[in-house]
Amino acid sequence: MKKKKQRNAIIWSLVVLVIIIAGFFSFIRPQQQSAKTVTVGIMAGSKSDDKIWDSVSKTAKDKYGITLKFKRFTDYNQPNKALANGDVDINAFQHKLFLKSWNQAHHTDIVPIGDTIIGQGRVYSYKYKSLKDLPNGATIAVPNDATNESRALFILKNAGLFDIKKGTKLATAADITNNKKNIKIKELAADQTARSLNDVDAAIVNFNYAVAAGIDYKKAIFVEPLNSDADQWVNVIAANKKDKNNKAYKEVVKAYQTETTKNLIHKYYGTAEVSAWDKNFKK
Repeated sequence: MKKKKQRNAIIWSLVVLVIIIAGFFSFIRPQQQSAKTVTVGIMAGSKSDDKIWDSVSKTAKDKYGITLKFKRFTDYNQPNKALANGDVDINAFQHKLFLKSWNQAHHTDIVPIGDTIIGQGRVYSYKYKSLKDLPNGATIAVPNDATNESRALFILKNAGLFDIKKGTKLATAADITNNKKNIKIKELAADQTARSLNDVDAAIVNFNYAVAAGIDYKKAIFVEPLNSDADQWVNVIAANKKDKNNKAYKEVVKAYQTETTKNLIHKYYGTAEVSAWDKNFKK
């Protein structure tokens, strides 16, 4: 009888042990399953860009249990192809207008799921310290590709130099109205506007070309305001439409849109590029 009780005790002990072990592994398994990996398509950028993404990766891992992997591209035509094909989960390299144009041209269905940064357009001049000083008939050089020219013209419109026909989305010089100073627009390749500064009264120079030309962005005589006209130039994190509500992808956006990221953007880019998710572009 005593042996039977001992045997029963051993059996029950083993049962309890099995239950405990099973419970332990049932606890571990969801934890393991919750570990997520998200592949992000980005452009091969500067060391500063890499440091910002390193910080975002740490936040994603520490706060949301997400491991970020990056696929870097050197051709702007590749990240959206990779996203549409499923080679990456999300990407972060383009502004809203680029994405809209891409979808129209390639019949894709990629959508923004979070704002990142915006690099404000700037007007430079070697002759004048303010746009108000420009004489009648002044010549301003602008990039000649469709999207950059339109942006340049809207910048000049916001500077009060002229108006643009109401309802215009992609502006050209033909859309200029109320040109009180008879401003003349000189269209040049984007990489030539910086070189034209000795020959024109002012020029709109993209940030990367200003840096290459040794132009201090802080010496711009006008900076693009962050209003509704600028909203289409906001860079975004994008996903395929079917994945727009994916929890992990939304958490990557949250990991990016932090005060830490904002401070790093300011540290590495000053005011040349600024955080966009915390700005009001409806004004």
